[in-house]
Amino acid sequence: MRDALITERGSMTTTVAQLRAALGEQPWLDEAVARVSAEPGAIGRLFPAAGRKCGREPVAPGWSADEAARAVLLDALPADRISGEVADLYRYGDAAEKRAVLKALPLLPIGGDAVPLLHDAIRTNDTRLVAAALGPYAAHLDPPAWRQAVLKCVFMGVPLSAVDGLGDRADAELAGMLASFAEERRAAGRDVPADALAVLESLREG
Repeated sequence: MRDALITERGSMTTTVAQLRAALGEQPWLDEAVARVSAEPGAIGRLFPAAGRKCGREPVAPGWSADEAARAVLLDALPADRISGEVADLYRYGDAAEKRAVLKALPLLPIGGDAVPLLHDAIRTNDTRLVAAALGPYAAHLDPPAWRQAVLKCVFMGVPLSAVDGLGDRADAELAGMLASFAEERRAAGRDVPADALAVLESLREG
């Protein structure tokens, strides 16, 4: 198994091996991993079953059992099959499966191949997908796309704590976008999210 590291939303560092350990004894998952390793195409049948077979309770910071199991299954794929299988699983999956794919991306040797999945997730009105798309893998988004995604979080009420690397990537252009948003909200007699104001103030001070 590959032990690529991620730090999600500032939580403890997580690896695929740690996710597997957090799941405890899972005979079905062990058999599924062996099957995927030998027959990569089998993941199309096994991936949707993870919630039913492994449960959905929290098992690690930021991870439910089904998400962790799905990350373990993706990690079992041969490197040359990951990009294609990930794209298909996202395209045909339900919301929970899509979110699991997005969260697993930083753990996989996939480079920037999955950036189109982020763009798709960010276009949705599903706050959980938008938040998942702005995890560590969002480092692959170019600056304009990333800024627009952050602004969408503010519009949708997604806490900015969901945006990985916000402190490192926030810049003057994002500050300008947030300032315009704040002015529009105030002109309409509406409140401005406190976290957006905090980021704006921090950028102005910097």
